[in-house]
Amino acid sequence: MLDWDNLDKTEPLYCHDLPTRSRASAGAVLVTGGTGYIGGRLVEELLARGYTVRVMVRKSSPEHAERWPGAEMVVADAGNVESLSNALKGIHTAYYLIHSLLLGPKEFEATDHANARNFKVAAGENGVSRIIYLGGLGDVRTVLSPHLRSRMQVATELGSGSVPTTVLRAAVIIGSGSASYEIILHLVRRLVVIAMPWWGHTRCQPISVRDVIKYLVGVLEQPETTGQSYDIGGPDVLTYEEMMRVVADVLGKKRVFVPMFISDVRLYAYLCGLLTPVPAPITLSLMEGLRNDVVCLDSRITQLIPFHRLAFREAVREAMAHEAQDAVHTRWSDSYPPHHEYSVKLHELSHPPRYTASASVASSRNRYELFRSVCLIGGKQGWSHGNWMWRLRGTLDKLLMGVGTTRGRRSSSTLRVNDVVDFWRVESLVQNRMLLLRAEMKMPGYAWLKFSIEPENGQHRLSVVAYYATDTWYGKLYWYVFLPFHGYLFGRLVQKISERNLDTVKHA
Repeated sequence: MLDWDNLDKTEPLYCHDLPTRSRASAGAVLVTGGTGYIGGRLVEELLARGYTVRVMVRKSSPEHAERWPGAEMVVADAGNVESLSNALKGIHTAYYLIHSLLLGPKEFEATDHANARNFKVAAGENGVSRIIYLGGLGDVRTVLSPHLRSRMQVATELGSGSVPTTVLRAAVIIGSGSASYEIILHLVRRLVVIAMPWWGHTRCQPISVRDVIKYLVGVLEQPETTGQSYDIGGPDVLTYEEMMRVVADVLGKKRVFVPMFISDVRLYAYLCGLLTPVPAPITLSLMEGLRNDVVCLDSRITQLIPFHRLAFREAVREAMAHEAQDAVHTRWSDSYPPHHEYSVKLHELSHPPRYTASASVASSRNRYELFRSVCLIGGKQGWSHGNWMWRLRGTLDKLLMGVGTTRGRRSSSTLRVNDVVDFWRVESLVQNRMLLLRAEMKMPGYAWLKFSIEPENGQHRLSVVAYYATDTWYGKLYWYVFLPFHGYLFGRLVQKISERNLDTVKHA
């Protein structure tokens, strides 16, 4: 059973005990994929170690400058060589953390290959000294899944250019907010009897996210790793069933594992998508690789950059500790759905949405308390009112391979732009005044939910407005079918939010 009172409350920075020394004087560092799960954590580590950091994003957002005030932001797309050249000017080392996995099996391999080729060319033309790439672990002598095969091809493409490339190959990454961790955790939490197909007994060498970050920083600071490839992993080699047993033991839950002769990966991925926060398209891409053993074939990196690697049990405990402390810094949902940053924004519409529904309530509470209460909606806290309706709509979305409400939140108590809230994403946020959410569920149109707080006669008025834009007849039908629920839902929603007792709110 996990002893919450005696958990090690680790500091958010991982590299404080790294044996290598900062080489900040060597030149500026570019981090691609900075808004993703690994990149978001890497940027903070590099800044803390004194590096000049440039973060490449596909679309500008005020949130980026607020999140990393010490970093330079540059807008570029790996599919566009010209924009890449602008991003790579004056860069000494570039981290390549780009992948197109979330585009689906029909697109990601070709897109990954094209992006790597563009990056290789642009890096060479701009005099970049080295590239560091985080790829996937797998034995090239076996038949690999499309996901692992694509990662290998990217490494080969980057390495074929004029810029020396350091390749790190990792298997399952375990940490708060990682997709693999959340899949395993929620399956163990929700299922008493777990059906295990044959590929549940393939071997894996999982690695904690903190160790991945340490290796990414360590190879930057160890010049002899330039142009080399390394397998990175934790100290344990486990089957996927053994990993689930460890998680069950840490949670203090008894689970029964039974062999299952049905081994169709697509079926398992779909069911896992229904039972966990991670949508089926991501689950499928990850589970296709379960047929392959993913174990380190060499351990040279452990001598070059020696430090204590977290065992699988330690990594799970640390991930749970961060969740319990509401200190999840990045999450897989930061990058899903793919290209979400290009979605139509409310202020970008040529005409205001024709379809709206609203409700408001006057409150004697100050705007700070009201806004804090608004920012607690969704996730484990629920929606204050009509939770069964939100869950029903989320279940329908999950059945249609959407994100659903089980996607939850990165943090239970705070929000920032681009955070997810169940099947919504924070599009805009003005502290203590306004929260704008954009819908990411499957629907025949575009939808937003806007909460605002305005002063009124010595009080404050809390309002919610639903906006909906569509040009199709079935989109209009969709709106009118759900319209009767809006009056019932929104009026009570703002009332409950305004009355919420903030002293009793739990953040776990």
